[in-house]
Amino acid sequence: MTTNNILNEAGDKMRTFRRSRENRMLAGVCGGAAEMLGVDAALLRVGMVVGTVFFAGAGVVLYAACWLLVPEAESE
Repeated sequence: MTTNNILNEAGDKMRTFRRSRENRMLAGVCGGAAEMLGVDAALLRVGMVVGTVFFAGAGVVLYAACWLLVPEAESE
């Protein structure tokens, strides 16, 4: 097996972080992260609230950064 084949197979299996179009409440950041990680989006949303309350607004800053930097998923 050549190096290119190995890299192509690894690229096909790699998950990418994209903001969700379907599973969204505001910008789709938590929905996209949940799809990438294979967990329920509600768990990530609760984690963002906890991060915001207990870490002086860190959840809001992280969400805003992802909203600006992470591209939206392509429509199917």
